[in-house]
Amino acid sequence: MITRLTPSEVRLHAPALGEVLADAVGGGSSVGFVAPLSAEAATAFWAESEGLDVWAAWDGDRPVGTIALARATTANGAHRAEVRKLIVHRDARGRGLARSLLKAVEEHSRHTGVRLLVLDTETGSPAERLYASEGWTRVGEIPGFALSASGVPSATTVFFKELA
Repeated sequence: MITRLTPSEVRLHAPALGEVLADAVGGGSSVGFVAPLSAEAATAFWAESEGLDVWAAWDGDRPVGTIALARATTANGAHRAEVRKLIVHRDARGRGLARSLLKAVEEHSRHTGVRLLVLDTETGSPAERLYASEGWTRVGEIPGFALSASGVPSATTVFFKELA
């Protein structure tokens, strides 16, 4: 089940959401952190995530996936948003949760007037293949844009998707 979380729900579930984040970083996913990521730092990220719309994929009462949407804050950017933190716990992969989370954000965006989504992901990652298979357009690659989870400079691929 995929649900959109209110800000208070994000804070309430921050420790469990942090487990998903820490698992991803521990597994080598480049999602803005370098391993090892402490439970405290992962929890703090979610607890302090003001300004993000957050969805979770659930396995019973446990979140096993996340995705966030950051809307542009400028007047000339009201039509666009950035997709962030599409993460699925390693124990829950292979069930189509990443695809379902992405579709939930796209659908919400369409209904709230967002016509353009952007994101970046580590070049060569499974996420890069997912976005391409879901109709996202590859803009290009930026060498050494971010550190990988292991701390090595890594290329990032930028994507966009226009919504009808």
